[in-house]
Amino acid sequence: MIEDLAYNEVFVFGSNLAGKHGGGAARQAYDRFGAQWGVGEGLTGQSYAFPTLDKDFKQLPIPKLCSAKDAFYRCVTAHPELNFLFTKVGCGIAGYPEEDMCMLFQDAPENVVLPSDWRR
Repeated sequence: MIEDLAYNEVFVFGSNLAGKHGGGAARQAYDRFGAQWGVGEGLTGQSYAFPTLDKDFKQLPIPKLCSAKDAFYRCVTAHPELNFLFTKVGCGIAGYPEEDMCMLFQDAPENVVLPSDWRR
């Protein structure tokens, strides 16, 4: 559980495209790290909303996850001064198998800190 962030750290959490950060890591991002209500994807405050659900809270298809990953990587690459602390996005209410999500992010840039059991 991430409780605090250094000035150069960003909390990456799984979100829905409606930007309703009502529970879990999304709620933590909203309450503690500057995630904005209504923003379902991207960098706000010291948070990055990574969409795994659509606006109706339905699981995003894999091609949309890949597009979201590409957008995230563009942000990460544009901000080499920041470290992005990645939570286990997609493994909660989105319902993706953890192994699938882990594999999706194995090519993460160096300034993305994956969960310890996702690192290869």
